[in-house]
Amino acid sequence: MKHRDRVIKALNHETTDRPPFHAAFVPEFNDRLREHFGLPPRYAEPHHGAWHGYELEQLTDQDLLTAGAGWVTNYYLHDTPFVDDWGVRWRIDPYSTPFGKGNYTNIAGGPLMADPPDMANYHAPDPNRPGMYDHVERLVREFKDEYYIVGRVHCTIFETAWALRGFENLLVDLFEDPDLATAVIDLPYHYHREVAKNMAECGVDMIWLGDDWAMQTNLLIDLNTWRHFFKPRYADICETIKAANPDCTIAFHSDGAVTGLIPDLIDVGVEVLNPIQTDCMDPVQLQRDFGDKIGFFGGVAVQSTLPFGTADEIKAEYEWLKSTIGTDGGWICSPTHHIQLDTPIENLLTLMECVKCD
Repeated sequence: MKHRDRVIKALNHETTDRPPFHAAFVPEFNDRLREHFGLPPRYAEPHHGAWHGYELEQLTDQDLLTAGAGWVTNYYLHDTPFVDDWGVRWRIDPYSTPFGKGNYTNIAGGPLMADPPDMANYHAPDPNRPGMYDHVERLVREFKDEYYIVGRVHCTIFETAWALRGFENLLVDLFEDPDLATAVIDLPYHYHREVAKNMAECGVDMIWLGDDWAMQTNLLIDLNTWRHFFKPRYADICETIKAANPDCTIAFHSDGAVTGLIPDLIDVGVEVLNPIQTDCMDPVQLQRDFGDKIGFFGGVAVQSTLPFGTADEIKAEYEWLKSTIGTDGGWICSPTHHIQLDTPIENLLTLMECVKCD
């Protein structure tokens, strides 16, 4: 079975030889995995904002290949503080694991954090600038016959907006200055609607939208506020994608306990939910309440099982997921986030063996 056919059949809730598989790696784990497979060093960041060859995806027998465009958080090729093309300032935060040292890039400040911000003189980058989608077009051209192609448009509205304005500032604006909140939100909304349309027109099979909307226990804002400011904008982006490419599947990423948001995501046109953090969401409930309405993408815990579990615990989690959110298809097996530097390579290989031997 071709990789792309496996994904298409699974998302149609049809029987496949095994669940489709996908994984992404932070740059430091990417380096370790390349060494494991005897590949020469080559930098890659997990959002795939540029061409990097896809050797690891092929060697780990993945079914989906991804390419990203638009504003995303962290994993840039820098070891000193920098400012990106949106004017967001980044700091470098080192960390250590038993497998070596790594760096995260975290937001140090945004261009609209002043009170009041200078909205009149701020402009988002051009989503149609020359060359921006060359790597997406190449991925479709070279790999779509065999693989399922995903266009990543992460940080679609909320995360980009709060990076510009500041997290606390934006949350306060939603209630105290809704006109300002709307103006800030509309910057990434309009930009990423165009990005999503352009990638859909490139011929990708899936557009992967996303904003992190929850903590481990609850949503970040109340549903009425979310429905007022964000739901119509997500709906418009989904409609724009389908107008550009009716065959394009729409996925949505949100970390945390987003069970209460799922009916609204389905309403706006989302067809696949990622990453299914079982630390704070119940896969039995998800399958029971939503399994016939939406696909599931993820489930393998990167906070616990994958970095710290034994082989038997990884196998048990895989079987648990397959028997819940994987019942009758509809599931893409994947870690719940990029595989981090603290993960033993043997644990990834164990997960791959679970999928392969299904």
